Amino acid sequence: MSATPYHPQFFTATILEWKHLLKPDKYKEIIIDSLRLLTKEKRAEVFAHMIMSNQMHLIWQVQEGNRKENVQRGFLKFTGQRIKDDLIKNHPKVLAHFESGARDRKYQFWERNSLSVDLYSEAVFMQKLEYIHLNPVKAGLCILPEEYKYSSAKFMKRGLTSMAS
Repeated sequence: MSATPYHPQFFTATILEWKHLLKPDKYKEIIIDSLRLLTKEKRAEVFAHMIMSNQMHLIWQVQEGNRKENVQRGFLKFTGQRIKDDLIKNHPKVLAHFESGARDRKYQFWERNSLSVDLYSEAVFMQKLEYIHLNPVKAGLCILPEEYKYSSAKFMKRGLTSMAS
């Protein structure tokens, strides 16, 4: 882990009302691409990820010079915008399910108040890492964690430690 004023965090974001918006792989790929961009821009280091049809879990660490609230908000806004653009073009009927009555937005894809927990110890870090990687197994999507395509478990099995590896 790098020198930064922030601890690694366990971060969970859920699709509004647990809808299965992320079922198409192209939307999971939008999230992966966005995580790679955050890493490339040195805004966050991503240690682990897992994306299912209605939620995602990450272990990431916001890098020095960035505010964690801005990175989290920007990440969710960016992924939401990219998904919205695709829905407008390819699935306008699905988009209607995400119309928002809020004054500050027309559509809402992510539940408000995502879970973000600082990981102060290696033991807690490892517990959250195991939780993330076992999530698709418990959901019946695979037998072994490394079999699930949208999880970092396959990288961990090969000894890589982050998306930058």
